[in-house]
Amino acid sequence: MKNLLLLLALLLTTSVSAQQKREFRGAWIQCVNGQFQGMGTEKMQQTLLYQLDELRKDGVNAIIFQVRPECDALYQSSLEPWSRFLTGQQGKVPSPYWDPLQWMIEQCHQRGMELHAWINPYRAKTKGTTMLASNHVGVAHPERCFSYDDLLILNPGIPENRDYICQVAKDIVSRYDIDGIHMDDYFYPYPVAGQVIPDDQQYRMYSNGIKDRGDWRRYNVNLFIKQFYETVHATKPWVKVGISPFGIYRNKKSSDIGSNTNGLQNYDDLYADVLLWINNGWLDYCVPQIYWEIGNKAADYDTLIRWWNQHASGRPLYIGEDIERTVKYADPQNPNQNQQSAKQRLHQLMNKVKGTVLWYAKAAVDNTGNYATMLRNNYWCYPAMQPQMSFISNKAPKKPRKVKPVWTSDGYILFWTAPKGKQWDEVATQYAVYRFEKGEKVNTNDPSKLMAITSNTYLKLPYKGGHQKYTYVVTALNRLHTESKMVKKTVKL
Repeated sequence: MKNLLLLLALLLTTSVSAQQKREFRGAWIQCVNGQFQGMGTEKMQQTLLYQLDELRKDGVNAIIFQVRPECDALYQSSLEPWSRFLTGQQGKVPSPYWDPLQWMIEQCHQRGMELHAWINPYRAKTKGTTMLASNHVGVAHPERCFSYDDLLILNPGIPENRDYICQVAKDIVSRYDIDGIHMDDYFYPYPVAGQVIPDDQQYRMYSNGIKDRGDWRRYNVNLFIKQFYETVHATKPWVKVGISPFGIYRNKKSSDIGSNTNGLQNYDDLYADVLLWINNGWLDYCVPQIYWEIGNKAADYDTLIRWWNQHASGRPLYIGEDIERTVKYADPQNPNQNQQSAKQRLHQLMNKVKGTVLWYAKAAVDNTGNYATMLRNNYWCYPAMQPQMSFISNKAPKKPRKVKPVWTSDGYILFWTAPKGKQWDEVATQYAVYRFEKGEKVNTNDPSKLMAITSNTYLKLPYKGGHQKYTYVVTALNRLHTESKMVKKTVKL
């Protein structure tokens, strides 16, 4: 019996270790929790470097970095003040001076990671903020904001606010070499008992004949999402627009297509019609925050991942995973282990799920519940390209040129030359390198053969005496990781 149990455990582990060649493996790095506040330039850079290095070892290939938590900036901006979550005081310039967003872009790209700039669109003040800078929108234009539960919110019913947020987004996208721009779940504020959204005046002015207040609020957010998406892609078509909604769209009791859950709802409570945005192509990827455990009575993870897989496949679907909650609860089928393996099995079963975003990065870095060890040794032990987005562009770069192994003072190096390309989607920005043993069929769809994804035009080879033949394959990737045709080169190592 004991041997049988060990065999079953091995089979389960093997089944979830199957990896995809293309998978979004993200991690959120937030500032709104105050983890960097007042830390100072050097200490914050050291902290972030350590986090990035550990996350890279875990297999993470994208960082979602919070740069605008309350209509402020963790980057150089002429539109909004420096964030207190960076310097301790809103409007105060960091000293020694640095630009965290620019620095993070450089560090992520050096490590082969994408950098997605995370903004909170409507929130203008969090509960802990007691003083706003003179150039903050809440001071300059208080008439465009409302207070709610000690928050300050840009009123979604005022057209100027849509224009303003899109102006901020355009400024970020045009000036920074980001790979994506990302919004989380803060649209209209989360409902609080006894609190009322004060938008009677705006409803009278801008209702456009919409009779239901809820429908009108959803209409306001829909207009913004569409405008935001079009603004970003008109500025740089390759910058991906990502949205991370609350994990429940609607409950079954509210809609026939709702999930068998009983919790707060995007559509009804936050006025966020996420499925409309997906089906209309107003975002490039969706990351529902399915933070609950398998077996949760109100919002079962198993129920929700299946619901999103069925209903939200019009755009790439990634799952927002809560690390701490995942390792806190036992696997219902195996009480001796946490739920990480069980959730990974569900990911493998869902044919539309193309990735994961970890909430939050520090929990992975701290290896809470051994979560990161499992990632780097099992689930994410091979590199992965980004999921394809042919709806943005289906063009690929030409294949690499002059692929040749060369002996150098640093060892045996495989060199190649970038292909020529004029348009953004024809330009190679990275390269994929695969390795196959003698007699092995060249199959670039096998993720275990992918040795590296690199922005360099060379790769050091593991020379061991020159007795064994290998076939190396090099392909070119553009900004969307659309892959070129292959070039093969046989070498003796």
